[in-house]
Amino acid sequence: MSLPDLLPITPFTSPVSGEVRPPGSKSLTNRALLLAALCPRPVQLSGALFSDDTRLMAAALGRLGFKVEADESAATITVSDQDAAFGPAETDLFVGLAGTAARFLTALCAAAPRGTHRLDGVPQMRRRPMQPLIAALRQLGADIRCTGEEGFLPVEIHSRGLKGGRVTLDASESSQLLSALLMVAPLARGPVEIALTGTVRRPFVDMTAALLGEFGQPAPTWVSPELIVVSPQRNFTVAADPYPIEPDATAASYFLALPLVTRGALELPGLHGPGSGLQGDTRFIGVLQEAGLDVTATGGAVRAAFSGGRKRGVQRDFSGFSDTFLTLAAIAPLLEGSTRISGIAHTRKQETDRVAGMARELRRLGQEIEETEDSLTIHPRPLRAGETVDTHGDHRFAMSLGILGCHNLHGDGRPWLTVRDPACCAKTFPDFFSVLETLRTRSSAHR
Repeated sequence: MSLPDLLPITPFTSPVSGEVRPPGSKSLTNRALLLAALCPRPVQLSGALFSDDTRLMAAALGRLGFKVEADESAATITVSDQDAAFGPAETDLFVGLAGTAARFLTALCAAAPRGTHRLDGVPQMRRRPMQPLIAALRQLGADIRCTGEEGFLPVEIHSRGLKGGRVTLDASESSQLLSALLMVAPLARGPVEIALTGTVRRPFVDMTAALLGEFGQPAPTWVSPELIVVSPQRNFTVAADPYPIEPDATAASYFLALPLVTRGALELPGLHGPGSGLQGDTRFIGVLQEAGLDVTATGGAVRAAFSGGRKRGVQRDFSGFSDTFLTLAAIAPLLEGSTRISGIAHTRKQETDRVAGMARELRRLGQEIEETEDSLTIHPRPLRAGETVDTHGDHRFAMSLGILGCHNLHGDGRPWLTVRDPACCAKTFPDFFSVLETLRTRSSAHR
């Protein structure tokens, strides 16, 4: 589906019905790609995500000498020829705006035995935090040279492996910094001790640790909340072949919220409920339940429904699952009472300043907003029609505000909200608006 620069969102005129299978998890796909590259034999990933971020990661592995075969129709990616990797003397890797690719590849190249590897991204990626990871890898003996501003991309890495030892890492700005280090630490020549400073958001770190276990590594040992020890390498080996990638819990958040906007019920096959699976973002289901959503989780699916009653504002700390906060913020104008979202200061340094950006767009739509460094409070006011909201080049703005636009504000199905640059959702969910339109059409047909 080719998307225009300005996309009016057609509201649902009937309660949502049917099912949506979310795409594979970006976080799991890119982690599994790196870990597959560390295995001695071919590894196939099933249910993999195909998006800008995962394509950039796969392309970079290919440039490093791995053979990466993708079948988008089957949602599989196979990584092989691990013995041939890092053969070229020099490589140039482009990571776009993919934070996972930038951090994971920096760590992988630092741990590699040979080669000179240059990494760069788009100007926006050059402003995203890298310095704590670069400093920690240097403490392990890596030769990393920042060829622009110190502590940011672009970097040039002269690979010679990692020696092990004790490092200090501040992962408060992004847990990806710690995840990157944990995945390559088993390659070091000795144990790696990671002394943490600042606050670490555990869900994605726990995901990384669980994935390491499924690829044959002992779980990192948390000696204390401030100290992690990683044992020297065992052979990487995959627990299941093909290795299944879970549906993306963050991408699912938009469709889980949809019944609160349109009424009706929606089934999401393959999605894990809270407390199961590898993704901490399933905790968002509890937030929606607090807002009034009826959720039923079985072994193979999650069903989200809303048939009427109160839709309540929510007060919640999102520090552990912050990728979903924009979903709640976007639908907050439809809830009764104020919604306060906290624990989100670190999202000011993601694809864009997500706190300030969402405050700006909701004010554009007539909402009363209180903004602090770490929080947003949304006081619902009548929605202002005829506005064009900006995505700030951020996929999560496009998708969350797209869900708000499904609200039948005028009562007759006329679009009232237009999304600028909807194609930015290609970063993690290229077919989002196509899936949403198909769902709207089918729901109307079933009324």
